[in-house]
Amino acid sequence: MKFARLGPVGQEVPVVVLDDGVHSLAGLTNDLDAAFWESDGPARVAAAGDLPLVEDAADLRIGPPISRPGAIVCIGMNYAAHAAESGAEPPTSPVVFFKAPNTLAGPNDPVVIPRGSTKTDWEVELGVVIGKRASYLDSPADSLDHIAGFVVANDLSERAFQLEVSGGQWSKGKIAAGFSPIGPWLVTPDELDHQKLGLRSFVNGEPRQDSSTADLIFDVATVIHHLSQYMVLDPGDLILTGTPEGVALSGRFPYLRPGDVVELEIDGLGRQRQEYVAWEAGR
Repeated sequence: MKFARLGPVGQEVPVVVLDDGVHSLAGLTNDLDAAFWESDGPARVAAAGDLPLVEDAADLRIGPPISRPGAIVCIGMNYAAHAAESGAEPPTSPVVFFKAPNTLAGPNDPVVIPRGSTKTDWEVELGVVIGKRASYLDSPADSLDHIAGFVVANDLSERAFQLEVSGGQWSKGKIAAGFSPIGPWLVTPDELDHQKLGLRSFVNGEPRQDSSTADLIFDVATVIHHLSQYMVLDPGDLILTGTPEGVALSGRFPYLRPGDVVELEIDGLGRQRQEYVAWEAGR
C-alpha cells in the first residue's frame, strides 16, 4: 500500500493510493500517526472495503506522509564512497545523529536556505518509518517486523554549520526548519525489496547521485537493531539511513543557491522536487 497526506500545511488529511485512485482514510483514522501504526492501520485499511475517492487529489499539496514524529534518527556516512568524498574512513559502527521534528516537510515544498548559509547541500536517502515499538531487539532479523514502511527523504545539510562551527557535533547543520522533506508516499514493506533500490538526485536537471541501497554499509535491519540497543524506537519515528556519494561536500559541485531546483527519487517510492529560496525576515 501507498499512504500519503494531502492538504495545506498543518491541515493534511490521510489517504491511501490505490490502483483506481486516491481514497480518503478520514473514517478510519485522524492521521498517519503513532496510533495508526500501533493499531495495525494498514490491515484495517485493507479490510475496510470501499473507501471514498478524493476527487481533487491531484490539485492538493502533498504533505509529509507521516505526522510529526517523536524522533528523526539519522545514520551518517553509511555508503563507503560518500565517506571517502567526505574525507573519512568508512565507519566500523553506525554514526548516529538526530534532527528536530520541525525539519519535516512535504516532498515538493519550497526549502528556505538558512540565514547566513553558504553551504546548503542535498542528500537523497532511504527513510524508514517505525511501525512497532523496538527496544533491545535480539538480532537484526527481528528488525523488519518493526517497519511501517519506506519513504524518499532529503537529509538536507548546511556544511559550514555542520563542520566548521559545529563544536564537535553535526546537529547545527542539520536542524533548520524544512530540512527533512519526505514523501510523496509511505510504501509498506510488502510492496518492494528495500535492499536493492536505486536512488538518485538531480540539481537543475543535472545528475548528482546515482547509487543503490545494496551499497549501504549497515543495512536497514542492522541499523534498527543497533539503534534499539541505545534508544526506544516508537511507532511513527523516522530513520534516515544515509546518503551515497555525489553531494556538494565532495567539492565536485556547487552548493545550493536561491532559484536552484533539486529532484530526488528512489525506485518504487516516488519523486520529490524542491525549489530553494532565500531566507527573509518573517518567512
